[in-house]
Amino acid sequence: MTEYVGKAMPRYDGIGQVKGQTKFVDDFILPGMLYAKAVRSPVHKGVIHGVDFTAAARVPGVIGFVTADDIPGARLFGACGDQPVLADQYTAYKGEDIALVVAADEDACAEALEKVKLDIEEQEPVFDMFEAMKPGAPLVRPNLKSNLWEYGPDMTTRVMYLGDVEKGFAEADYIVEGRYQTGEQDHAAMEPMVSVAYFDEADRLVIHTHSQCLYFQLGQLAGIFNLPMSRIRYKGGVVGGGFGGKNHIHADHLAGLAAIKFKRPVKYRMSRREDLLYSTKRGVFILEYKTGVKKDGRLTANHIKLWHDAGAYGGFSPYGVEKCSMFASGPYHIPNTRVDGQCVLTNKAGSSSMRGFTIMNGQFPMEMQMAKIATELGMDQWELRFINAWRDGDMGVSRYVVRGAGALEAMTEAAKLAGIELPDRLLAMSSRGR
Repeated sequence: MTEYVGKAMPRYDGIGQVKGQTKFVDDFILPGMLYAKAVRSPVHKGVIHGVDFTAAARVPGVIGFVTADDIPGARLFGACGDQPVLADQYTAYKGEDIALVVAADEDACAEALEKVKLDIEEQEPVFDMFEAMKPGAPLVRPNLKSNLWEYGPDMTTRVMYLGDVEKGFAEADYIVEGRYQTGEQDHAAMEPMVSVAYFDEADRLVIHTHSQCLYFQLGQLAGIFNLPMSRIRYKGGVVGGGFGGKNHIHADHLAGLAAIKFKRPVKYRMSRREDLLYSTKRGVFILEYKTGVKKDGRLTANHIKLWHDAGAYGGFSPYGVEKCSMFASGPYHIPNTRVDGQCVLTNKAGSSSMRGFTIMNGQFPMEMQMAKIATELGMDQWELRFINAWRDGDMGVSRYVVRGAGALEAMTEAAKLAGIELPDRLLAMSSRGR
């Protein structure tokens, strides 16, 4: 182990990237390759009454179109299986994929897109989570009972608890409250969403993908294409930047459908503008903290309410709420904890994973809450954190037992790097016990 820990190791793919030899998905250009672009919803929410391709079909270079009727298998996809592959009944966010224009080049695609006529009855959207949760709020999609995600029948709040939070507040000398928000962020990967699909000599559908999770997405694609996995060659491994943004399918299903219909190689790629507007993002979280603490700095209780904006479809967001709930109290021993998490749908492009997926969304607010508590007590922030840091054997809110805790040791090293001299009583503390 000492051969590797703390030492710089050569990157096996570094030389190819530095020399410009690495072949990314967008570098694949095949003989006879066609290009596909999405016909997108111009409204945030609406009922689709029809799509007219008549004028678009006359554009030189246009080969044809792909609609929901061309899907040979499953018409829904995503981690929750609730997002249309191509919308044909309703649209739930501006930019949602309705159909594909397939042409000899992207210029022809762009010209044809301008001539596609959409008959959409625009409806009232909802963008704010708290407006979406109100009784009588417009439904994000027509097939919903409410805009709150259900974790079970009529269960719209994911609750985790440890101990008795009210008992913990009764034991506290101070109650400190705070409300925090983490904003929406885009991954801005160097290579936008792109896919190349074609049939090989064995009549297998080959897809060059930028996916970060091939085997999770392969099952969804097999369902969409109505093909066994053995007939799909899913070729990945080179990602032009991802950071979690390429855990959701953005391009492979569309390139594959066009290749199936026209039996020619097809490239589908988002422009940078499309990627910024319509690909998945790190979604907004809003968290409210109520924390009980004794005069000596020991935390006695923490009640957290959190809300996550999922966008129009579930995606990874219900799972993300669970992850955020597990770690929103930070690496601290709080014997009485309760977290109420809600996942809210809005008429926006979907939320998905991003670095430290939803864990960071709870960690940052908790550290701000700790700073607020230290100010309330007139206590040094380092001392407050050292007193409450996890030790081996402590328990988190989802009832996991902490093993291999290292917060104290990490903070000690951080203080050294920052040139901060910690008192001996803090340096004597160990994660191995209290």
